[in-house]
Amino acid sequence: MNGEVLVELRNVGVAFSAKRSVGDSRFWALEDVDLTLRRGQRLGVIGRNGAGKSTLLRVIAGILAPDRGHMKRGPVSCQLLSLALGFVPHLSGRDNAVLSGLMLGLRRREIVARLAAIHEFSELGDFFEQPIQTYSSGMMMRLAFSVAIQVEPDVLLIDEVLAVGDAEFQQKSGAALRARMGEGHTVVLVSHSEAQIAALCDRVLWVEHGRSVMEGDRDEVFAAYHRDLHLAAPAP
Repeated sequence: MNGEVLVELRNVGVAFSAKRSVGDSRFWALEDVDLTLRRGQRLGVIGRNGAGKSTLLRVIAGILAPDRGHMKRGPVSCQLLSLALGFVPHLSGRDNAVLSGLMLGLRRREIVARLAAIHEFSELGDFFEQPIQTYSSGMMMRLAFSVAIQVEPDVLLIDEVLAVGDAEFQQKSGAALRARMGEGHTVVLVSHSEAQIAALCDRVLWVEHGRSVMEGDRDEVFAAYHRDLHLAAPAP
């Protein structure tokens, strides 16, 4: 595949400390992951719960450093959309939008110039001025996505947030993503919805037990994943 390499992972592992009944040990959320992410790529990430998908996004974003293996990341801006990450609860939606823009490297005047568009796209109304600790999960997703789509990072990392909120905004955010992808932007989407990945992504990475099992054409990876699910299912 052509295109500038933005992020490259080779044999990457990430460990967290885990308390055991006898002594301490480490839990490897990622054990051996390979990935080459190129500019303009639309990559879906699939796998069972606990496979390491969210941890992988945090490594790509630069939030977590690998405990082993090698990672190369060019001078690119990454924004991770995750309901568990990134906002300050006691600050308003407006203030959090400004902070998100600053963390992506924009100047304050640049993000302030985009606030009206962020407010409009989010459809939060007066809640835009309220502390986000008063928000529902759907409202959090609206704000996070609206910032990302206006700020336009080099790489947009989406961790399940498109599955939150009402169907109307899901359709609106999906259409905005497709428009961005048509302009050559790079997106990595973690989702349990194969229909969502099929609509938005052309390549898929399958992660299982912290390891990259397969990366390639969307339909080929889905077919292999389904075969594995069938083999792993208990007999009736």
